[in-house]
Amino acid sequence: MTYRDVVSRRVLAWACTAIGARMPVAMAPLALVFLVRERPGGYSLGAILAAAYVLGEIGGAPVLGMRLRAERARAQLAAGLAVGTLGFLGLGVFPGAHPVVLAGFAFVAGGAPAAATGGLRTLLSELVPERSVAQALSVESILTAGVWAVSPAAVAGLALGVAPRVPLLLAAGLMAWSVGGLWLLPARWGAGGVEGADGAAGPPLFRVLVGAWPVYVVGAASLALLGLSELVLPALLEQRGIGVGWSGPLLTGMAVGGGLGAFVYGLRDWPGLLRTRSVVLMGGTSVCVALAALIPATPGIAIALVMGGTLQSGAMLTRNLSLREVLPPKALAAGYSVMYAAAGAGYAATGSLAGALLKVAAPSTAILAGVCLTVGMTGGGGWGEVRWARRSGGVGRSGWVASVVGEGETAEAGMGDFDVEGQPDRMPNVS
Repeated sequence: MTYRDVVSRRVLAWACTAIGARMPVAMAPLALVFLVRERPGGYSLGAILAAAYVLGEIGGAPVLGMRLRAERARAQLAAGLAVGTLGFLGLGVFPGAHPVVLAGFAFVAGGAPAAATGGLRTLLSELVPERSVAQALSVESILTAGVWAVSPAAVAGLALGVAPRVPLLLAAGLMAWSVGGLWLLPARWGAGGVEGADGAAGPPLFRVLVGAWPVYVVGAASLALLGLSELVLPALLEQRGIGVGWSGPLLTGMAVGGGLGAFVYGLRDWPGLLRTRSVVLMGGTSVCVALAALIPATPGIAIALVMGGTLQSGAMLTRNLSLREVLPPKALAAGYSVMYAAAGAGYAATGSLAGALLKVAAPSTAILAGVCLTVGMTGGGGWGEVRWARRSGGVGRSGWVASVVGEGETAEAGMGDFDVEGQPDRMPNVS
């Protein structure tokens, strides 16, 4: 397996469009803090604005994702990104507005383009052969890691060196760029759908998506570990007597590790079922984050975080590939959007838990408690995957959905034959 099929002009155009859509997402929370930090209660207000932005993402991703239609993909994605551009523009143009107005702009900036991640990921799969989808998703993860590695430094440099509003104006410009980039990509994705092969209506989209809940749970656990590392690391370094300024380089190293892990994952076909790989990778990530909480020296923390980022990116890739197994093609964009919302919810939940514990416990204890929570989420999701795979063996591509929509409906929606483990029997191996 190689990346040869992924190297093309169309994928390059997709990458440029995706950077324009995703860098504003990575920039937003920190940019909102810098925007209002010099106002009275600035840091608290910045946290509130960042929360409003994240709430917009969590709410907008599933709602708008389920409304995406293959035949109108470009127009719907462009509309969401255009409205998101206006949200960022409002924040940059009116930095002194009332906090309620700023929160409204932040909510719109987060919510309106929230379905773009799922839509762009689905469009990416149209640009490569089926056999190279795993490599394409690896490239996406590498790009995302790069964006998240660069964004904090860009925001801090522009906000402190030029003006606090500049990062948000840049975010608006990048998102507007992504709107134009959509016209370099396919206008729609494949014609497969939730409907049966004979054209009969299949189960409702919402019920199909609910059937994949174990994938979302483990995906949320994966990003929760990342959020735990990011949010508690400064306090942990202070506890260890290490300069808080090291938090930036350490998190950059974790992001670089994520890009490396995604690249390595796409180099070959790994043994074992996707759900097994996911649990193993999540277990390894949990161990790395726990070690980062326990190791007293900076080099040890750095190594643990880099290894954690490497394994975490592989875990997220298995989740995206699992969605391709359990959802019919027309439901993929919505499924990716729900995954995006679930991951954001996991990030927020673990961060809230850690924040509450920091008031009564040491930072290392807060991290270990968060690790225990994510291990429980991983175990619950893994149990759900095994249970549903056993109940739905041989039903079809959407086999898990049998547990939710009934075996008769799922059989009509099936997209291929599967063996008793829920793996494709006669379809190309995308993992």
